[in-house]
Amino acid sequence: MSVETPQAQDVVRNVTVRLGNEFSTKLSSVAVGVIVRAAYRDLQEQIVPEALGDMLHRLARHRIARLVQVL
Repeated sequence: MSVETPQAQDVVRNVTVRLGNEFSTKLSSVAVGVIVRAAYRDLQEQIVPEALGDMLHRLARHRIARLVQVL
């Protein structure tokens, strides 16, 4: 188990805000946050730290887009 660094916390927060704004008409900010944090956990220790922001945004956005298509 790794500890979330302050930089990772900032990345998760920024991605949550960006995707929350993008999907605000489809999902609550709480739901977006849950999806982003789950994506973060899936990516943890799987990618280089420098790629976290981009990869987290892509993975979480993909999951949210797929979810809202079903709703």
